[in-house]
Amino acid sequence: MKSLMFALMTAILAANEPAHGLEASPAGNAEAGAAVFKRCMACHSVGPDAKNGVGPVLNGVVGRAAGVYPDYSYSAANKNSGLIWDEPTLTTYLHAPRKLVPGTKMTFAGLSKDQEIADVIAYLKQFDAQGQKVGP
Repeated sequence: MKSLMFALMTAILAANEPAHGLEASPAGNAEAGAAVFKRCMACHSVGPDAKNGVGPVLNGVVGRAAGVYPDYSYSAANKNSGLIWDEPTLTTYLHAPRKLVPGTKMTFAGLSKDQEIADVIAYLKQFDAQGQKVGP
């Protein structure tokens, strides 16, 4: 009976754990994310006139498959990662890009603050695939 209770309690606790062992992400602020994104602009762009640079255009990136933006030369690691850039995956990636995708061309070491990551994701979510703002 004790082992059944232990198994039941373990299952309940596991069901309440955040996915991938991550704590719940803070709510993002798109305006603050615009300021954080300035660090990304050396390589990436968003908006209707965005063009690939050192890194690919990030229009419509939230929800997009990794390694598919047109006319950008992705690393094999990125193209073959099978990732979808949803919020949890972007959060993990923006903490440590080379840890999630070993062999990525992205040389940025990552953002250390959860709030900055949530903010930059909120900022990027505003842009559809054509670079038009779709959110507040």
